[in-house]
Amino acid sequence: DDCNLLKTIFMVVNIPTLVVVHPLVLLSAVDHYTRVAKDTKKRTVGVLLGEVHKGKIDVTNSFALPFDEDDKDPRVWFLDHDYHENMLSMFKKVNARENVVGWYSTAPKIRPADIEINELLRRYTTNPVFVTVDVQPKELGIPTEAYVAVENVNEDGTPAEKTFIHIPSEIGAYEAEEIGVEHLLRDIKDINISTLATQVTQKLASLQGLQAKLKEIHAYLEKVLEKKLPLNHEILATLQDIFNLLPNINSQSLMKSFAVETNDMMLVIYLSSLIRGILAIHDLINNKLLNKEREKAAEGKGAKDDGSAEDGKKEKEKDKDKEKDKGEKEKDKEKAKEGDKSKE
Repeated sequence: DDCNLLKTIFMVVNIPTLVVVHPLVLLSAVDHYTRVAKDTKKRTVGVLLGEVHKGKIDVTNSFALPFDEDDKDPRVWFLDHDYHENMLSMFKKVNARENVVGWYSTAPKIRPADIEINELLRRYTTNPVFVTVDVQPKELGIPTEAYVAVENVNEDGTPAEKTFIHIPSEIGAYEAEEIGVEHLLRDIKDINISTLATQVTQKLASLQGLQAKLKEIHAYLEKVLEKKLPLNHEILATLQDIFNLLPNINSQSLMKSFAVETNDMMLVIYLSSLIRGILAIHDLINNKLLNKEREKAAEGKGAKDDGSAEDGKKEKEKDKDKEKDKGEKEKDKEKAKEGDKSKE
């Protein structure tokens, strides 16, 4: 069919038919952009490393390049060749199987200087693949687009020009990479967000992605009906398989099972809310009782302190009276002694 014919043509002219971008490449590209060009209109550029097998490119690694371009004239740009050579030689020492397969840019669209940068990469690979990485995606979907440069022969006899054509791309990972990504996502999880909120957010993102895919299928079928696109039997067969897997929603048994499950879930939610309210009221009552006990204890302590202060004052007054009595007795004794001396 048309798809297999296109793949055969690509393989004959040595053009890759599929680009698989691995998670490490995406993380490196985002980190490069965050360090160099965040909150600016600039873009970052780097080299892609990987392997090619039967027209399929596995982009498994990458490294950043010092790059700059004129804001007023995008055709004026600078790329550090010496840095590229040094980094490539070091990566070769680590893994000799990884070769240069292309380059990436964090600009979501193709720019005028991209053809010249692509021609520069031809020194290291025959057909370098150009991958754009959208570091700030606004819609759900794959944040990468892959292109290769081909010669566009003009019918008027003018010299051929290089242009980019789009090739399929996808996100893939080896088993070890999948485990690493799962651990990374687990580490960056916000502990302040509940598990229920996380699940609801994931469900919402899944539904939005499904809606986007359905719109894309609808747009494709409309273009086929309007004969703007050729009929592809492989795509139609895949869509037919998808539709055949859909359940019959009009079935009474299915509707009943959905209703029963929904009622069970709502009953659990109702009981949970009821129990939560009872526990909250119980805690409130306990808190009020505890506050009353603390107030009583504070009042009793204050009364004891006042009583002890009054007792202390009385004791001090008694001590003063005793001292006065002693002083008067001593004076009486002295007067008696003086009287006896005078009699003698």
